[in-house]
Amino acid sequence: MVLLTWIAEVADEPLVLEPADRRVEWETNTWSLGAADEDRSSLSVAEVVAAFERTAAAIRERIRDLRFSGAATFYVWHDKQAGQLRCSTGSVPPDALPFSGSYVASDDLGSVVEEYLADSEPGFIARSDLDNVQSLSEQTETEPEIRPFGVWVSSVGASR
Repeated sequence: MVLLTWIAEVADEPLVLEPADRRVEWETNTWSLGAADEDRSSLSVAEVVAAFERTAAAIRERIRDLRFSGAATFYVWHDKQAGQLRCSTGSVPPDALPFSGSYVASDDLGSVVEEYLADSEPGFIARSDLDNVQSLSEQTETEPEIRPFGVWVSSVGASR
C-alpha cells in the first residue's frame, strides 16, 4: 500500500508558508501521488480518506508549532490528465486556492478519492473526447465550457 505511505510522508515533507510568494509555496508544498493498478484496486476509499485526514491533522500541528497566525488550507484533488491525486498546503483560505481553472471546494474527500480509485485508465484522455471538444469549439466558435473540478479542503491554519 505504497500510496498510503506516500500520503503519510507528505506530513513530514518541507512546508513553506509564505503569503508574499505563492510560487514558492506551490513548488514546495505540492505533491503528486500515484499508485500501481494492483495498489489502487486493493485500497478502499475509507483507507485513503483516513490517510489524508491524518496528514491534514499532522500539518495543522506543524503550523500551530510554527505559530503561523494566518489562514492556511490543506487540499486534495484528482488530476485526471496526470492520473494522480495531488495535494498541497497554502497560506490561503479555501475560496482562494491557486488554481487557474474553476474548482469547487468541498468537505467530501470520499468523492475525490473514489473518482481517482475508479479511474480505470489514469492519465488517459480518449481521442474522441478531444475531438468532441474541438468540434464543439469550432461549431460555436467559443471555448467549450469546462466543468469545475472538486477539491477537498481542510483548514490547517490559525485563522479558521
